[in-house]
Amino acid sequence: MLLTIDVGNTQTVIGLYRDGDQRHELADHWRLATNAARTSDELALLIGEFLSSGGYDWKTDIGGVAISSGVPMVTFELRRMCERYLKIEPVVLGTGVKTGMAVLYDNPKEVGADRIANAVGAFDLYGGPTIVVDFGTATTFDVISESGEYLGGAIIPGIEISMDALFGRAAALRRVELVEPRSVIGKTTVESIQSGVIYGYSAMIDGMCDRIEEVVGDATVIATGGLADLISPVAESIEHIEPWLTLHGLRLIWEKNSVD
Repeated sequence: MLLTIDVGNTQTVIGLYRDGDQRHELADHWRLATNAARTSDELALLIGEFLSSGGYDWKTDIGGVAISSGVPMVTFELRRMCERYLKIEPVVLGTGVKTGMAVLYDNPKEVGADRIANAVGAFDLYGGPTIVVDFGTATTFDVISESGEYLGGAIIPGIEISMDALFGRAAALRRVELVEPRSVIGKTTVESIQSGVIYGYSAMIDGMCDRIEEVVGDATVIATGGLADLISPVAESIEHIEPWLTLHGLRLIWEKNSVD
């Protein structure tokens, strides 16, 4: 089985894919807080427990590991974990790894590994032109051409970062639950914040997608990331939600780099 690991700045998502005819199916998945201080031994314990809870034995069931990471210390420790506990050389998305996708950035090394994995997964599922909106620590837009090239995108502060800044600078405002309010016109401070976050972000998503489509033409818009379910229902431009898009892309990249 293939273990896929996507390390974000806030959370790490782990997915398990089956072998054989069912290799495209995500057999199981887990999410944990990203902590750059964790050692390879701690990561082994956590991931081993996740697998055990699903009835898997990673020493006998895991035949490959694919990693995308934006946190270098975690990447280093995951490599050590794979070498010590699994005796496997992981495929770590980065320089020298085959993706099957041309990256038309001025400096391709600047593009985050998760953004490339998203683009590869999106083009496999929907072709192009495609726009991927990833609601993570940052909200990112990744654009794939009709012929499957990574064209670039946009990066803005994520929803949680923006809210942290708001509450940190405005002493009279308090944290609120992020749910859709009764109306776009808030009748309380809580509802006003909820309206601003949910409807404001959805309007921004729609506006950005409109501007991108002025350049690339009509595109399929896909949402992914931890907060995709929050914004997607009210963003008119989003057509599909793919919560495991990064893992899907990692699986495809692993297959391109695995040796039979």
